[in-house]
Amino acid sequence: MNIKKVVTLLFVFSLSVASAQSAEMSGHDFQKKTPISNQSCTSCHAQSEQEWSHSDHSKAMSIADSSTVVGDFSGVDVEHYGQKANFFIKDNRYQVTIAYDDNVVTYPIKYTFGYTPLQQYLVETEPGKLHVLPFAWDARSKEQGGQRWYHNYSHEEIRPEDRLHWRQPLQNWNGMCADCHSDGLVRNYDGQDNTFKTEFDNINVGCLSCHGDMTDHMETPKKANARDNVTSTNSPMGRWLRSIGDKTAHWEGGERNNDFMDNCFACHSLRAPLTDGFKANTPFLDQFTPNFTASPNYYADGQIKEEVYVYGSFLQSKMYKEGVNCLDCHDKHTMKLKVEGNGLCLQCHGAEVYNVKKHHQHEESSTGAQCVNCHMPETTYMGVDDRRDHSFKIPRPHLSETFDTPNACIKCHEDKSNEWASSNVEKWHGKPKALLPSKHLLMILNSGQAITLEQHLSIIADDQLDIMGRATAIQLLSYTTATMSAAELAPYLTHDEALIRLSAVTVSTLLPPEERIKLLSPLLEDKYKSIRVATARSLLSGDVYMINKVLFDKAFKELTMSIEVNTWRGEGMANKGILALEMNRKTEAEKAFKKVIEIEPYFDTGYINLADIYRSQQKSFQVSSVLAKGIKLNPKSAALHYSYGLHFVRQKQLGKGIPLFEKAMMLMPSNPQYAYTYVLALDGAGQSQQGLDKLKAVIPNYQNNTQLKELGLYLSQKLNLRADYNWFMAL
Repeated sequence: MNIKKVVTLLFVFSLSVASAQSAEMSGHDFQKKTPISNQSCTSCHAQSEQEWSHSDHSKAMSIADSSTVVGDFSGVDVEHYGQKANFFIKDNRYQVTIAYDDNVVTYPIKYTFGYTPLQQYLVETEPGKLHVLPFAWDARSKEQGGQRWYHNYSHEEIRPEDRLHWRQPLQNWNGMCADCHSDGLVRNYDGQDNTFKTEFDNINVGCLSCHGDMTDHMETPKKANARDNVTSTNSPMGRWLRSIGDKTAHWEGGERNNDFMDNCFACHSLRAPLTDGFKANTPFLDQFTPNFTASPNYYADGQIKEEVYVYGSFLQSKMYKEGVNCLDCHDKHTMKLKVEGNGLCLQCHGAEVYNVKKHHQHEESSTGAQCVNCHMPETTYMGVDDRRDHSFKIPRPHLSETFDTPNACIKCHEDKSNEWASSNVEKWHGKPKALLPSKHLLMILNSGQAITLEQHLSIIADDQLDIMGRATAIQLLSYTTATMSAAELAPYLTHDEALIRLSAVTVSTLLPPEERIKLLSPLLEDKYKSIRVATARSLLSGDVYMINKVLFDKAFKELTMSIEVNTWRGEGMANKGILALEMNRKTEAEKAFKKVIEIEPYFDTGYINLADIYRSQQKSFQVSSVLAKGIKLNPKSAALHYSYGLHFVRQKQLGKGIPLFEKAMMLMPSNPQYAYTYVLALDGAGQSQQGLDKLKAVIPNYQNNTQLKELGLYLSQKLNLRADYNWFMAL
């Protein structure tokens, strides 16, 4: 969720004095009783405060008043697929009346969220629980298509029974957005009654988020350590220099301390929190478990696809590997680019090589001559927010057809083909430089195609490949093999790179139980919490009595905390239930899955897991009841239809299962398992010919169709149809 960043509380209050509305709201109940104020910093660092006031950080969240609201609240009516809203001002308060079907409710706007290129608005739907309205204000100029209200999901209807509806947990400020948009925030979620008592130190992102609590510094100021100066242009530790004949700069001087980027990554990443709230100057992997760069969030080559922010992309880049940090390009307080246009890149990349038509093949100063448009293509999120890919890749149109990946050429020249782009690039620069074999294999793997275990291990072993790519490949090992030997995985469980260790721990269930305990036990003392938590999770299914109890209990406590802080949403509560199941605590698990259904009735996993508990207890009536209720509330869930179909198969009522399998296949045509089960069920019901016909019709839709092909060969033989047998053989 995008929501920009902020103004100190003191600054907001000073702006609000003239507003009766703001005076009325200034005692808002989300600030801590004894907050750590940014004023302790700004009283001495006035210049830094002035620079920061121009940043997105300073405007991420504000009390809604005439100085902060940029949207049109002049009684404007907006409608989207039957959902209506009226934005108006009454009694000196910004308000909205929002309706869907016969449900009409009016809310005061409590906070603004961001300011450009869009501004969102927060309303308190229940005491202590804020939600983001489904309509946002497009703050761009009219010339850019802005100055209008638009729906967050502009191309689809989001009904109240959809997980993405604005009143559901996934649109909840407390859980989804708040920690990255206010200083020192803690959610204080109570899972018993599904309530929040969220608090922050400062309403916006200021000094505290990046520098931590500097109270001691204010009382006894200390001279800054030279090594902490990470601004490259005047760092006493070194600088980026280009020697004669070099195309790009290299770092000259002492080793750079780029640890500060963990503060940036804390928010600019797709990750799961391990703690309630986070602190500056604390390792990223001590506070979060990051997502890796696999499908469906990324394309096969690692380009961004879904809203994944910067961390996963930047760690793939050559720049990261060479020691480039965020502040080489972004000002440390305004966060704006240090230089506009190609000049930013030319700080390190030779203009005589890269800023010439021979390289970019476009007219000087044209759109196509801008470095970022080829090497940092934009993807639009939240309707109007264009964000650049920070993996800094070279456009490779010759691979786009094979791997269904975007490229900058076709993004601009929409009327042209990949072949056209590939041909032109080859004319300009010669045949494309071959990818690392490991990178090519990783793209094959990421695209859902099978590779051998030997090939898979070669990806992981290649230290020329970026660290994120190797870690992602480790996480995908279960797609290639069901088991691994200690010799194959051990080097990565003791690897110097923490991200490699973390990924290796997550797949350690592929090891034999005794080997797993032996290799993982030392990681209960790992430097980083994310690795300790993953280790406790993996060891839980082994013989815990063989493990150091003190170390395991400590890591297990961290594991349970990491799950607990996420139980405000369905996935987090489901993880709590799964953990209870693995500990053979079925009563606790049943309670957790019932809670999943309570807090997120439109999340199908809760129903499936609860039904599985009842199935293990041979309570067939409860299984049927839970799955039927789940389908009623989630009619588009392929997984629920499939699970209900399997239930009828177990009850020897195959006829009732077949239409459910067919529905599952239709709802998720990308899943070959659903097609396989549907056709197999038809065969089991004596409808083999119908099953074969269905299989021939759908099998072209699946890339990974080995199992379906084998089923087709079996049915062709069974029906003695030589032509059909040959047809499947030719696939």
